[in-house]
Amino acid sequence: MTSPLPKISVAEILAQKIVRLSPAALPAVTARKCEDLLIDVVGLCVTARNQDYLGSALKGWDDDGPCTVIGHTRTLTASGAAFVNGTAAHGEDFDDTFEGGPVHAGAVIVPAVLAACERHHPDGGSVLIGIAVGTEVLCRLSLVAPKAVHKAGFHPTAIFGAMGAAAGVGAALGLSERQIVDALGIAGSMAGGIIEYLAEGAWTKRLHAGWAAQSGLRAALLARQGFVGPRTVFEGVHGLFYAFAHTADGDYGQLTADFGRRWVTDTLAFKPYPCGTMAQPYIDCARRMAARGIKAEDISEIVCEVAEGTVHRLWEPLADKQRPRNGYAAKFATPYLLASGYFHGGVGLGAFTASAIGDVEVLALAAKVKFVIDTDNSYPNNYTGHIKAILKDGSVIEERQPHLRGGAQEPLTRQDLIDKFRRNVEHGGWSAAQSEAALQLLAGFYQGKIDLSALRG
Repeated sequence: MTSPLPKISVAEILAQKIVRLSPAALPAVTARKCEDLLIDVVGLCVTARNQDYLGSALKGWDDDGPCTVIGHTRTLTASGAAFVNGTAAHGEDFDDTFEGGPVHAGAVIVPAVLAACERHHPDGGSVLIGIAVGTEVLCRLSLVAPKAVHKAGFHPTAIFGAMGAAAGVGAALGLSERQIVDALGIAGSMAGGIIEYLAEGAWTKRLHAGWAAQSGLRAALLARQGFVGPRTVFEGVHGLFYAFAHTADGDYGQLTADFGRRWVTDTLAFKPYPCGTMAQPYIDCARRMAARGIKAEDISEIVCEVAEGTVHRLWEPLADKQRPRNGYAAKFATPYLLASGYFHGGVGLGAFTASAIGDVEVLALAAKVKFVIDTDNSYPNNYTGHIKAILKDGSVIEERQPHLRGGAQEPLTRQDLIDKFRRNVEHGGWSAAQSEAALQLLAGFYQGKIDLSALRG
């Protein structure tokens, strides 16, 4: 395959716009969303600090250095800290979501930019612009060829995360236009992440955010030292989209057209439940059904209308989604999740223990859950929920959720996020004093020189 190379590439257009941005020029709502991201990610890192997968990740990274691993006394190199913190932040599937993607930005971008700035340029304003730019790039990339990356068998957060992290670190460290183009080009060769973890609930999805974070950081540092990457990394005949979406004919205007003037970052959703995003409206439907006094033993069958694009991750194989193999697999099993939400008034971190996923009552209800594809569903632009319960007496009860609670149409408040932070760090074993010290640090984090020492231990 050959085709004429463009005089100016997509990456070059993007880099021109990135270098013109400054922390002072960010809209107040965007800066506030970056504050929310920081609070949420730090809490998630702490809640995962004692989990077995994070212990393996930390021990497996033989790379000590000066940078903070949140919730731990051990310090690593910048790339090591980005990897472990990113893995922790994404590990419980409780992190933010961009509804149009879907992608998870905070778990990639915040660890990458924090580590880069702690090591190379400890300035709060630089962290702010880095997080804003990296998040925006990651989210906008997911709009270029919607659903195609997932359909091809890859995890969009992993693929686009490396690119977003390269852009975010590049902005934070003040790279030139040419260096940002090179960083994006280099990151394209570092991107990866298959979704085969779905088969048996393996741990690999958890490291996708961390791997993308450290990949983007390394790409930016290489570019800063003059390493050259392909400027046609996005639209090239062997570029990122051809490789991971099986098409190079995406809508690249979604990435560049109004970059820096309109911020899709402002619409980021924060999860109320630690599980797959598209399952969450179904949990809310189940909660409301239970609140109406509908008894599980009176239900003959539950039929849910679902978006076709969510089926391969959250609904099939149906038997495995009704009776998940382990706690991690349960996070992506809508029949189990809605049954758990029905009995417990929601889904918390305790819903994924060995005893919880073996709860006979929950599994009996989950076994009654089936699905039909709604061809008019607006996914991925909107995440909806629907439950139709057919009762043994022949009557039918329905519940619908028109949008994701915590998303753009019903956002969580700052206080909601602080409450979530406190619950998460308590779950991770931090004392109330450690929690309040961290919140005090984060409250003014983007002003002045940064010091992450209060986040260790």
